[in-house]
Amino acid sequence: MTSELFAETAVVPILVIDDAEDAVKLAETLMYAGFKVIEITLRTPAALKAIEAVAKTIPDVSLGAGSIRSPRQLEQALEAGAKFCVSPGFSESIITEAKLLEASLIPGAATAAEIMQLYEQGYDFVKFFPAELSGGVAMLKAFSAPLPEVRFFPTGGINSDLVSHYLDLPSVVCVGGSWFVPPKKIKQRDFDWIHRESSEIMARLNG
Repeated sequence: MTSELFAETAVVPILVIDDAEDAVKLAETLMYAGFKVIEITLRTPAALKAIEAVAKTIPDVSLGAGSIRSPRQLEQALEAGAKFCVSPGFSESIITEAKLLEASLIPGAATAAEIMQLYEQGYDFVKFFPAELSGGVAMLKAFSAPLPEVRFFPTGGINSDLVSHYLDLPSVVCVGGSWFVPPKKIKQRDFDWIHRESSEIMARLNG
């Protein structure tokens, strides 16, 4: 997959949803704050229903499914309406399934060897995960010289203080984060708080 889908997206909200009924309101809140792309992770039993609800109700949002760990999950996510899928890593079976289904997959990698394997498979847009634990900005700078063809979507441990440092790197297309959509606030249905935090991020990015 290329990075075209994320061309106008600097930050992607990474969502962990326990109640599918919260999904549409949450997606609307983020859309009104200016986010065009969101990712719902397959970390809860409600995730697939949440993806389906958002896909049917808010087609203008580019909706992704995260934490893909098996070919079956990839298939289920696409059936639910996800436009792209993100994995914390990669396996031959997931890559084979993605190619068979012509799915937009962003596989994960944390080392030069993994990135090179993915590039040989045709992936020039890679999730760098877990970003901070894997060396963060310094590691991505180190990758940029020997791996100039690859672009990155770093996630994991990124917060409001770090986001601009990642986005300043030419090799980074966008970052993923949950600091402005924490699971606790989603459970509490504190959408006003989420809207304020999300709007602040957008204002800072556009300022």
